[in-house]
Amino acid sequence: MQYDLVVIGGGPGGYVAAIRAAQLGMKAAVVEKEEKLGGTCLRIGCIPSKALLESSHKLEEAGHEFAQHGIHVGGVSFDLATMMRRKDDVVATLAKGIEGLLAKNKVARVRGTGRLAGAGRVVVRAADGAETTLETPRIILAVGSRAVVLPGIEVDGRLVGTSTEALAFDAVPGHLVVIGGGYIGLELGSVWRRLGAKVTVLEYADRILAGLDADIAAEALPLFRKQGLDIRLGVKVTSAKATGSTCVVECEGQEPIECDRVLAATGRRPATDDLGLATVGIQADKRGSIPVDGQFRTSAAGVYAIGDCIPGPMLAHKAEEDGVACVEAMHSGWAHVDYDLVPAVVFTHPEIAAVGKTEEQLAAEGVAFKKGVFPFRANGRARTINDTTGKVKVLADATSDRVLGVHIIGPAAGDLIGEAAAAMNFGATAEDIARVCHAHPTLPEALKEAALAVHGQAIHG
Repeated sequence: MQYDLVVIGGGPGGYVAAIRAAQLGMKAAVVEKEEKLGGTCLRIGCIPSKALLESSHKLEEAGHEFAQHGIHVGGVSFDLATMMRRKDDVVATLAKGIEGLLAKNKVARVRGTGRLAGAGRVVVRAADGAETTLETPRIILAVGSRAVVLPGIEVDGRLVGTSTEALAFDAVPGHLVVIGGGYIGLELGSVWRRLGAKVTVLEYADRILAGLDADIAAEALPLFRKQGLDIRLGVKVTSAKATGSTCVVECEGQEPIECDRVLAATGRRPATDDLGLATVGIQADKRGSIPVDGQFRTSAAGVYAIGDCIPGPMLAHKAEEDGVACVEAMHSGWAHVDYDLVPAVVFTHPEIAAVGKTEEQLAAEGVAFKKGVFPFRANGRARTINDTTGKVKVLADATSDRVLGVHIIGPAAGDLIGEAAAAMNFGATAEDIARVCHAHPTLPEALKEAALAVHGQAIHG
């Protein structure tokens, strides 16, 4: 079976790369072992977690916030099985949509586990053990990532698990211990806390959300604690295991914690094991990342890599950009993805979003900058929806006024960051954003005001 391009991995990077290749006239195939396309993001990551976050947030609103609007709801309850079915339906619908997109673009879908087998060859092993060899001059490795489990944490897939298990609990745990205070731990911790679990978050660092702006993370911490998350910082977990029908988590210098379930949310690493890299002379680094050049070419001729299996943010939208850029580089010889301008979103409540540099990064790089901050409590739309927590922060170069970073905690932060990302990709200054007429009353006005505040000109703050 011969193709112009074979993509190993049907996640956001892989299927998007194949579709773009087909648009450019290539005969493309996607190799994926799972029944559903879409990768970790769609099957057991971004999409199902956001579905549960939305359902649990609606429950929270009905039980605690509707009364402020004069809406009285009695006897609020929920059906976990229905909630889970809705989540699964969302995933199934989107996965079916991807199948349709491949068919529409005449991309072949090859079911099985793909592995390099020398130059220009991919061997696909089906579930029944049958093997098929695909021949192609171009191969894209888009195999994504898998959860990292620290030494001492004994994952059994039942009581002690990763985000995969935490997205499919069949009952609300009485006490859930989350190991890791990053976005995965806080998002899924929020889901189960809203549904009635006692949630304890254990974080080794002295802060949550490492990598995000420290000021924003510091503002988020007391908000999450107020919501009921028991967040403990500076805690080193030495072991976690199931003991019968319960779990025990041991921490250095502290009393053991007994709980009903454990979620290990301690990061991810490239899923590049058993990919046959040695057959083409590719050497991954100690984390499993595959080195590539500016056009996503590996050290092996005709083999490219994108997404989570190369350095850079492990985010679905970054993988998609990689996929398009990689294929276009094959076609035209030019590719570019600015990893400094990849937005990140934490879908807690309030949401947290960021794009560009943090204050800490700019200080470390010796870049002089000005800062503009505007609180949502002064935004008319935020008042009308009764969601005034948080702020927008704009960081701009002290000399050129070019926007270097935007950080938001508050309502619809994940949507608002899109305007900032677009502006920064076009090299906008704080003044450029400030002079754009924003509709009133809307949340994006807070970004305009923060841009004005860079020069001390905020009107409503």
